[in-house]
Parts: sequence; C-alpha cells; structure tokens
Amino acid sequence: MIVRLATVASTNDEAAARVRAAAPHGTVIVAEEQTGGRGTKGRPWCSPRGGLYLSMILRLPLGPAAMPPLTLAAGVGVCEAVRALGAYAGLKWPNDVVVERGDGVAKLAGILVEAATRGEHVESTVVGVGLNVEVVPEAPGLTATSLAAEGGRAISVDDALAAVVPALERAVSVFVAEGAAAVVRAWKERSPFLGRPIRVREGQRELAGTFHDVDDEGALWLEAADGRRLRILSGEVLT
Repeated sequence: MIVRLATVASTNDEAAARVRAAAPHGTVIVAEEQTGGRGTKGRPWCSPRGGLYLSMILRLPLGPAAMPPLTLAAGVGVCEAVRALGAYAGLKWPNDVVVERGDGVAKLAGILVEAATRGEHVESTVVGVGLNVEVVPEAPGLTATSLAAEGGRAISVDDALAAVVPALERAVSVFVAEGAAAVVRAWKERSPFLGRPIRVREGQRELAGTFHDVDDEGALWLEAADGRRLRILSGEVLT
C-alpha cells in the first residue's frame, strides 16, 4: 500500500506514527516535500518538490543484532533502481548513493533506517529514502546531483517511485531469505571505494587509511598506514 501526501515534516516520522496505528508491513509513505527531513545523526535533509521522499514500514522477524546490514540492503535496492533509470551510481558506506566525478563524488540519495525495539525484539523498522530526481537541493558543504542531471532523459518523481519501491522490496527479501552475507556481497559489488584510500569520521575523530572490507554486521574495516586494521561500526566516509 502506498500512501501519498503533499507535505509532511518527515516521512519517517509519519511512518512511525502509522506503525503505532497498526499500519501493515510494506506500507510506503510518500510526500511531495518534507519540511523537517533529516538524515543520519539528525542532520537536515533539504526536501523541496521534485525529489522522491519515501518511508517503507517493515515488520521483520529479526532481532536488533541482525538489523545493521538492512541499511546496506536498502542501499543496494536504491542503487539498482537508479541504474535502471539510467544513472550509473555507486554506494558509499554506510548509507549514500553517489555518482563518481573526476574531482570526487556527488550525492544522489540518502537512506535512514530507524527501528523500534523492545528488549531483544524489533517491533518495526522504517526505511527512509531521499532521492534527488528533478532538482538538486542546496546543501552547504555537500556536492549533490539528481537523476535529471545524470540520467540523460526526463525522469519524473513517479518514474522514480515506480522503480524504487519494488527494488527496495527485492533487496529486503534477499536480506531476510539469504542473510547478511548476500547483502554485503551485493553491496561491495556496487561500491567503488573498496581498496581505495579514504578518510572516515568516527565520532569526534577522523581516521585515514585504505577501505579494506565490510563485514557481515555492516561494519567497515579500515587498513591504516601501519598495517593495523580498524573496525568501524558507525561513522561516515568522507572521501
């Protein structure tokens, strides 16, 4: 079921409210614009009309420890949808869909996964996706792009919605049926950063090294210049 709305503060917040009202697994909330869209760590996500802003409600038979790779699974789904629409995109750990350029990368989409847990049980999960379709939002300090700029043809928000929802559903199905290893393998096949020098912001510190691997719990492994391998559970790849 797809619920279309004109304006909301956040599709993730709207989805969470509908979870509390017993919305079923697979419900998708779509808004034409968000007035309080957000990304990871509460950062604002500029959400003008002309972008795709959706949140999918999931009720999965998984515990909290098994959930981190779901962000990677969602990334695989969105990446596949974007490629099907004609934009050759890749994945940046942990939650970005990007397009490589000669001087770096431009962000095309972001993913925000939020779970409601009770003890060792995940009651529900909301997978939020913000995809730049017809517009490139203004975001200080961020290089962004859109499907219109990258796809080589006119693509509407409805075109993007029709591609993203089934691709997300397929990616989640693979995650549930085949486990994290299958998801991580698919994610690594779509990331241009493996084996490259990168910088990673982890909390208040910044680390540099080579992107060595992603493990089945969704953690990034960074190989430092001295050969040490550092496991990073939460952070942001800067380059």
